[in-house]
Amino acid sequence: MTAAVGPETGSHMPEDTVVPSHEAPARSRRGTTPREDLLRGIWRENPVLVQLLGLCPALAVTNTVANSLAMGIATFFVLLGSSLLVSSLKHLIPAEVRISAYILIIATFVTIADLGLAAVVPDIHKALGAFIALIVVNCMILGRQEAFASKRPVGRALLDAAGTGTGFLIALVMLGGIRELLGSGSLLGYSLFGARFEPWIIMILPPGGFLTLGFILLAFGWWRERADAKQPRVRRWPNGVLPGRAA
Repeated sequence: MTAAVGPETGSHMPEDTVVPSHEAPARSRRGTTPREDLLRGIWRENPVLVQLLGLCPALAVTNTVANSLAMGIATFFVLLGSSLLVSSLKHLIPAEVRISAYILIIATFVTIADLGLAAVVPDIHKALGAFIALIVVNCMILGRQEAFASKRPVGRALLDAAGTGTGFLIALVMLGGIRELLGSGSLLGYSLFGARFEPWIIMILPPGGFLTLGFILLAFGWWRERADAKQPRVRRWPNGVLPGRAA
């Protein structure tokens, strides 16, 4: 037998609790806090591990930790800079050309990042190749401008960009670390297993990116299922049925 919990009852919510349907819209209308804006992109809504966005660079350039760091930092810079400008100019950009304007803003910061990498780390810049320029069409960046930065104040837009960029960087470094460790037996060029280690060459080749991402997603999904299983299962009243009229 399930227990009905309405606004007039206590806050205790036992397992298999029934929640009135009219409470759900009120919860969905609650705005996020600045802390949630920052943290959700790092873990709960990680762009790579949860939303599966930006997979082109995540699979193509993560054969080493150095390449992963360079791509992650460049993307973080572009996301932060473009969110700053889009949020600042949101009232000046006509709605009819907003997507084109966002792409121009993103391309400006991609050019800065491209020139900066070429000047500071030319070898890594050469290894990344055209994938730096392809940051312009990264759906993760354009999506955050359209869905969040263009509708929020500058501070909240920067928090969202910082969280999403950090989550993207963490995912890339995780992929790059596993692939370099197994594919070369080293991290950041320093050998860890000695000369007797037989590298798994497939891990630094394109198939290794798919294999590594697949195993990470499998582990991530298993962990989330275990975490969800510990939470009480909430059943809601059918739409239109009020707690007081239930039999």
